[in-house]
Amino acid sequence: MNRIIEKTQLSQEVFRMTFEAPDIARERKPGQFIIIQLDTEYGERIPLTIADADSEKGTVTIIFQAVGKTTHLLASYEPGQHIENVLGPLGQPTHIENFGTAVCVGGGIGVAPLHPIAQALEKAGNRVIIIIGARNKELIIMEEEMRAIADELIICTDDGSYGRKALVTEPLKEQCEKNPDLAVAIGPPVMMKFCAETTRPYGIHTVVSLNTIMVDGTGMCGGCRVTVGGETRFVCVDGPEFDGHLVDFDNMIRRLGSYKSQEDDAHHKCHLDLKIEAEKQK
Repeated sequence: MNRIIEKTQLSQEVFRMTFEAPDIARERKPGQFIIIQLDTEYGERIPLTIADADSEKGTVTIIFQAVGKTTHLLASYEPGQHIENVLGPLGQPTHIENFGTAVCVGGGIGVAPLHPIAQALEKAGNRVIIIIGARNKELIIMEEEMRAIADELIICTDDGSYGRKALVTEPLKEQCEKNPDLAVAIGPPVMMKFCAETTRPYGIHTVVSLNTIMVDGTGMCGGCRVTVGGETRFVCVDGPEFDGHLVDFDNMIRRLGSYKSQEDDAHHKCHLDLKIEAEKQK
């Protein structure tokens, strides 16, 4: 089992958690992810991207938003408790080389998986421009970590409460006019779709990282399938990164809603169970 070392609440529903996973910490590469399971008998398996890792300490750090049953349960865990199962590292790592100038765009929680990629691009000698976007100031994460990497950091909020009042596609378009060599976009599917559409007219190679419905993480179940360039691909083994100009985002977004009613029911029951347990502890 994997002992939790540290937990920090970054905003109302966003948490940073560090836990012991020495093999994963040693082997992981930028762009890869893990699958966790809190209950080995009945618990669902959910994919989470790796925000950071320390091979010497044998720890992995994740940043997640409590939006469903399992993430709300995970958010209730405290240091000293254990995560029952952690599988990884999974997926294909990011291709890293000295491209020249790379524009890295992170939306919301997508900033977390973007961090190790931007870090690796900087270490490879690239000029790294980082754009962070969120609905408001409270939801901006990893600003200092990204500032330490970036040659230029641009922060946008939808409501203008911090940084520029703009969607991330606005500064991305401005950067495209300077002809960068690579764009990386990670965040909500709609955000990634419009980032890809922003870079398309400029012919800038654009990498996106997809977070789809996933069960086993080894290519067996087919739940994570997406259409890329007219072909069926599996996010867990062929991705999670693909050419953003080839991804059928509309199909992916429809598939993400396939189990929404069941997810909402499980989420509601989880909230009630956690509330009852909290009352017992009083």
